[in-house]
Amino acid sequence: MNKKIFFLLVLFILSISGILICIKYSHLIPTSYFTSSSLPNSEITFSSFSDSEIIKLRKQTPVTEIRVFKSERKLELLSESHIIRAYPVRLGFAPIGHKKQEGDGKTPEGRYSIDWRNPKSAFYKSLHISYPNSQDIAQAKQRGVSPGANIMIHGSTTSKISKLPEMMNYLPRGDWTLGCIAVRNIDIDEIWKLVDDKTPIIIYP
Repeated sequence: MNKKIFFLLVLFILSISGILICIKYSHLIPTSYFTSSSLPNSEITFSSFSDSEIIKLRKQTPVTEIRVFKSERKLELLSESHIIRAYPVRLGFAPIGHKKQEGDGKTPEGRYSIDWRNPKSAFYKSLHISYPNSQDIAQAKQRGVSPGANIMIHGSTTSKISKLPEMMNYLPRGDWTLGCIAVRNIDIDEIWKLVDDKTPIIIYP
């Protein structure tokens, strides 16, 4: 066997070994390692605003509305009609359609507001969406079911591992929540600072 063939054989073996290692430990590696080059435009990562930029934005272009587009997996922050920022999101595990009852795995659709927040959420930090409203409650009552509650915008890792640097950028590949809207931890940090309580949120199909 000449040196060239031997070298190519060794290179091939090392490549296969590397692939097998990645497959074996893929559950431990954040999503961005595998998907960043193939994500749609709405999911291309960006640098977070600095504290000084946050202060400037709050003074000059305060957030007046949140819009969520479920089909695009996108959350937008708006100041009047101007889009300040857009974030990729993940939804309930059965995302199509409006939430009708507890346990259906759907993310609500319609007009709500941010009415309180939790700095010690099970998923890092969270902003509460005012679902169910009176119409949701009435429709669930007619069906004899609970409409569900505690729909939040929250991070994507538990508070126990949220401080690990790579986990701050982690966003699962698929929809996984019980109906909440999940973003990366670094994104909920930013949303938390930019969005005030009582801000309207419109969730589109």
